[in-house]
Amino acid sequence: MNTHYVINLGRQLGSGGKEIGERIANDFHIAFYDKELLQLASQESGLCPECFERADERTSKGLLGGLFGTRFPFVTEGALPSDSYLSNDTLFQIQSDVIRHLAEQQSCLFVGRCADYILRDHPRCCNIFITASPEARVERLTQSLHITAEEALARMEKADKRRAAYYHYYSYRTWGAAATYHLCVDSSALGIEGTVRFVEEFVARKLKL
Repeated sequence: MNTHYVINLGRQLGSGGKEIGERIANDFHIAFYDKELLQLASQESGLCPECFERADERTSKGLLGGLFGTRFPFVTEGALPSDSYLSNDTLFQIQSDVIRHLAEQQSCLFVGRCADYILRDHPRCCNIFITASPEARVERLTQSLHITAEEALARMEKADKRRAAYYHYYSYRTWGAAATYHLCVDSSALGIEGTVRFVEEFVARKLKL
């Protein structure tokens, strides 16, 4: 019996989602994947990391937007399309293969990138969404990025729209909606430490860890 499990964590910009995910993964002694997925997808496909960085959590902008639904294998399984045929959909499929492969090999925590949808058939998964109040998000971004409140608000609006569009484009689900996840948590209500502990207890109970 496969004892591997996955935690898929969606997050609003400025909610502390990445930090929360890192701490949960560390406490559970499981692998943590956020931006690391881009490098792994690059290594597996032989494509430049910049290709995946440009497409990261963005909907298709390529000319061949109808590529979704076609599975592109690892390099070891066969040839990939040439660079001239690459679209964000193609890169999404490559990254999806990497996510599935990692989830088969070990227990993992994935941040964003539609991992909850990609792994929707995984027998042991827990899908979490981290939100926060606008005030808390602004405060976090101004402190961590050394920007003004106006700049923080602009980044939040842009990131929310981009992530929502990306998530809906590939999953046909609503990003951030409670019905989409097993648990949604407001980190500004509990604080980072309190949110970590709350989510860990929920995950442990759901997955019977």
